[in-house]
Amino acid sequence: MDKLTLVIANKAYSSWSLRPWLALKLAGAVFEEVVIPLRLPETAALIARWSPAGKVPVLRHGAVTVWESIAIVEYLAELFPEAHLWPAGPVARAHARTICAEMHAGFVPLRSNMTMNLRRRLPGRGRSAEVEKDIARITAMWRDCRARFGHGGPFLFGAFSNADAMYAPVVTRFETYGVDLDAECRAYADAVLGLPAMQAWYADAAAEPWTIAEYEAV
Repeated sequence: MDKLTLVIANKAYSSWSLRPWLALKLAGAVFEEVVIPLRLPETAALIARWSPAGKVPVLRHGAVTVWESIAIVEYLAELFPEAHLWPAGPVARAHARTICAEMHAGFVPLRSNMTMNLRRRLPGRGRSAEVEKDIARITAMWRDCRARFGHGGPFLFGAFSNADAMYAPVVTRFETYGVDLDAECRAYADAVLGLPAMQAWYADAAAEPWTIAEYEAV
């Protein structure tokens, strides 16, 4: 297989980078990781060497370049079919793709007001009526997935899938901002946070030397 390289941003802050990184790890893929810290004078030039869109994450696989997290996890599902990154059944698979698309395109109030920050605990910050609606929608979605498709494992569709990779950053936001979760959602969040890959990402984030002031609520 051609060499795989995943180009990402700061692990403390980059929710979009976490998603394909987690999918790669859970697929058991061997890949090179390139971290380009954000908000530095050289950031744009460094990203431009990898990404035609000028953004990260971006996956390079030989002559293939894939950007946008949702496209990368789709590509990984095709590249590693044995990892079963999508649920096996057509109904579950369609539902998983639907909620991934909703995550990719939506929840702007939550993403804007509860920015990802793995090195802080900020309970109660960032809450607004629109954020509360996003929280209610996401937790209802989690409960629905667990009830309909979650048998056989602790994740949204039982076994880990791309859906969990797409929602993992939301789990971190709920931790950072102290969002109270019902028992079902708490168990799901704990399963995500308990993944060795997630723990490794948190450890790397804690060790990063870079700080972005606008992401550091005071």
